[in-house]
Amino acid sequence: MLDRHAIAARIPHQGTMSLLDAVVEWDATGIRCTAVSHRQANNPLRHAGRLGVAAGIEYAAQAMAVHGGLLAADNAPPRQGYLASVRQVQFHVSYLDELPADLQISAERLSGDATQVLYRFALSSGDTPVLDGRAAVILDAGALP
Repeated sequence: MLDRHAIAARIPHQGTMSLLDAVVEWDATGIRCTAVSHRQANNPLRHAGRLGVAAGIEYAAQAMAVHGGLLAADNAPPRQGYLASVRQVQFHVSYLDELPADLQISAERLSGDATQVLYRFALSSGDTPVLDGRAAVILDAGALP
């Protein structure tokens, strides 16, 4: 299990923009994380005092980033990943800030290579499904020809 500090060492997001609290489980094909920041008034993704469900995509993206960091060679700096697209996203609630239980974030690596990765992701809160979909991530886009 990794805590907030270990997560922050593996992703570029820092301070309140680092949304995940723990990595519960991970292996070569996937990761499960938890977060409580959806209930915090200072969440940087809030707009007009609310945290819409679409912000859950950023939680999933950070879980994917941590997964990539965990798969990297020891002492390798975090790679910059860019969310190129999200598809087949289904929202099951309207607002994250209305969910009293911690967020459970899972991401499963479906395919990929050194420059791009495809993930399936899902968020839930207790027994409540929050959102799910697929995401394409481009790694080190600035280095591409």
